[in-house]
Amino acid sequence: MRYRLLGRTGLRVSELFFGAMTFYERGGPDALPEYRAMLDAYADAGGNVIDTASAYGESEDVLGELLTGRRDRFVVSTKYTLSRDRHDPNAAGNHRKNLVLSLENSLRRLRTDYIDLYWVHLWDRRTPIEETMRALDDAVRAGKVLYVGISDAPAWIVSQANTLAEWRGWTPFAGLQVPYNLLKRDIERELLPMAEAFGMSVAAWGPLAGGVLSGKFTDAEAPGAGTRVDPSALTPRDHAVARAVRRVADDLGATAAQVAIAWTRARSAAVHPIVGARDVKQLTENLGAAGVVLPEEAIRLLESAAGFEPGFPGDFIAECEADPWVFGEAVAGLGGPGGGPGRSPAR
Repeated sequence: MRYRLLGRTGLRVSELFFGAMTFYERGGPDALPEYRAMLDAYADAGGNVIDTASAYGESEDVLGELLTGRRDRFVVSTKYTLSRDRHDPNAAGNHRKNLVLSLENSLRRLRTDYIDLYWVHLWDRRTPIEETMRALDDAVRAGKVLYVGISDAPAWIVSQANTLAEWRGWTPFAGLQVPYNLLKRDIERELLPMAEAFGMSVAAWGPLAGGVLSGKFTDAEAPGAGTRVDPSALTPRDHAVARAVRRVADDLGATAAQVAIAWTRARSAAVHPIVGARDVKQLTENLGAAGVVLPEEAIRLLESAAGFEPGFPGDFIAECEADPWVFGEAVAGLGGPGGGPGRSPAR
């Protein structure tokens, strides 16, 4: 597995992150050995980033036990925001009180004295972003957090936060965590370009769209056991994209899951898919996506099946850039970043 730098930092992170949300429940006597085997398989493949959250049930506790004796070998990331006590109005949100108490709980549960990457789990519209950024910076200065990121927030608030951090000498967000897959490409409108402009790493959750792109779904067959998706809720578009993924997988000698995960990486060098699994076999398959390189024709086939439109202002600006009447003939011939409107430099 290859490594990249986390945002504009010097921290080396693997191209695939491991999602430990599947450790939500400690389970029976066979569960912990299976969890340990999964973590071992990820480490053996070269992976070093583990993603969890304070709200992921017993995941932090399980990880704390599994990481005993090898904690420093991993980049441990966790999140705060979601409620610790639904009856306490201050037990949730991005304000300083919840950050401090949530962080102390996570440190205790993970059996560590520092968090490598601490994420704001969700934008809290009731807390000023200045308060959140200053509180995060204080945690960094105290040595309890090394780097910070934000998950599930609009591009404008992330831009405001990082600009504010730059002005005031606070720790900026090095990472952005968002949902991203062939069926859900919304981040290409604002969030992904914003992250690339700020040099942020993008942790992409749900790269298999809840299992829809794993190869289990076609019009002709029912999914196997273990899927969380209701087949009756799938649209013709869902099935069309799933079939395109299966077709590309067959052509490349890969699995559908590997193709779907590889596509998220092909869109931008900033993207790090978060791969999860229910067992070692499934995780090993998903980790194989690191070795899958999609040809341009395969990417075009996959994206044509999705039918995605960037919407305003992205599509309008792209049209204007291609029109000599707007910026002149020389500029119109340049295309967008990377050689064409809407195309990422990584492509």
